[in-house]
Amino acid sequence: MTEREPDREPDRGRLVVEADKRLTEQLRALSRQRMVFFAGLPGTGKSLLVHQLVHLAAGSGRSVHLLQWDVARPVFEATVAGRRYPLLEGVTHPVIRKAAGLWARRALVLWSEHHRDPRHLLAGETPFVGSRFVELARRRDDGAEALLSARSCRFVIAVPSFEVRRFLETRRALRAASPLHPREREDAPPSVLHDLWRELAEVAGRLGLASGAAGVSATNTVGPYDPLVYRRVYELMLRHRHVEVASLDAILPTESLSVYDFAVSPDDLVPTEIEAEEAIHEVERQRGRGMRRGNQAECWSLVSLSPLGRG
Repeated sequence: MTEREPDREPDRGRLVVEADKRLTEQLRALSRQRMVFFAGLPGTGKSLLVHQLVHLAAGSGRSVHLLQWDVARPVFEATVAGRRYPLLEGVTHPVIRKAAGLWARRALVLWSEHHRDPRHLLAGETPFVGSRFVELARRRDDGAEALLSARSCRFVIAVPSFEVRRFLETRRALRAASPLHPREREDAPPSVLHDLWRELAEVAGRLGLASGAAGVSATNTVGPYDPLVYRRVYELMLRHRHVEVASLDAILPTESLSVYDFAVSPDDLVPTEIEAEEAIHEVERQRGRGMRRGNQAECWSLVSLSPLGRG
């Protein structure tokens, strides 16, 4: 099979990151890696960084592939097995989350085997919140571990300043009302962003990661978003991986840009129906069908603690 030639002339108007020279240089360096995954809470700029990386990499001749939760997840939910685990109030069932994570590790191995040419780059988002792709942070004795722990694989924590975070929340509310792309209607609203921050900050307090930071007081009262607390939690989750921090300190000119609108054509990693079914059946064998859904705070505890060991 003849592989598609990489895109080499992305729309320069979409490279808004060029307004921040430091961030541009960091993304250019990342575009030379084999795999790059952006980790962080919703509303921290992950999707924008992926979007900009894709265009920079394509412009340098790389052939880009994407791993995205919102693209892979629906396949699991649409299978015969997956229909036993429907959404509840917009929350993905734990069986689906776990199955998607198991599939993702296998998908990385297959991708690496099928795309040995170094011009290929795999990029994606690993939110971890709600156990979304958290399996990629865990150490496992499988074929994916060597890929995920290699220096050519980077996990990048998107850490906006307090001011940039506030701007992102405001922009998200505006886009929900007047989207530039249909997928923007599915983005978590500011109220959910606030809830997720509060839950992360509470976990940070329990883990002793909030000391000396403004996010959680001595009495564990959660304050406004704090970049330091947020960064500490994700660094702890990713302690078995090669990690970089992408500090978003400048407000980029994104008024007319949707992070879902690409001028190039990256290939999405998507499970087949058979792969999705097999992953769901494996989760059922491991844990049974009586998995408790749990709330987001419980999910955060799992996300924060489970990557620290092998389980």
